[in-house]
Amino acid sequence: MTSSYSGLSPLISPASRVLILGSYPSIISLKTGQYYANPRNMFWDIIEDILGISKNLSYKDRISSLMEEKVGLWDVYANCNRPTSSDAKITEPVPNDIKGLLASHHHIKTIFLNGREAEKGFLRFFPDLEIPCRYLPSSSPAHAIPLKEKVKRWMDINQALSEP
Repeated sequence: MTSSYSGLSPLISPASRVLILGSYPSIISLKTGQYYANPRNMFWDIIEDILGISKNLSYKDRISSLMEEKVGLWDVYANCNRPTSSDAKITEPVPNDIKGLLASHHHIKTIFLNGREAEKGFLRFFPDLEIPCRYLPSSSPAHAIPLKEKVKRWMDINQALSEP
């Protein structure tokens, strides 16, 4: 069975300086309407370690805290065919209007790409965007490197937030 959901809306504030792009939400995230809703995904563990936002807060409070930290969320793909939550199974991806989002949110200074599929899709659909982009190891449990190593690499977000 192929996913027939549309992706999630961007979560961004007027103050956001960093945009984290995933590839496409998991089936659990699509059903709940919440980014990184799969409890096995390490996204909120990583965010807790690098930004101090407790993963035990309600989803609404985690998102509010993320906005206060000037971090936005979205995905590279608006829609795609995918029988499971695995990025390896993505076919026929349709990109989100990232160029349009950036045009209306000039305060975004750096994009972080959560995983190789996000990086691959971003480079395929947006090769000419002139904004610093950085790859981050996927927060997905399928990317089997230790949490400690992921956190170390994701610390680049703090550096980007501190840049003028």
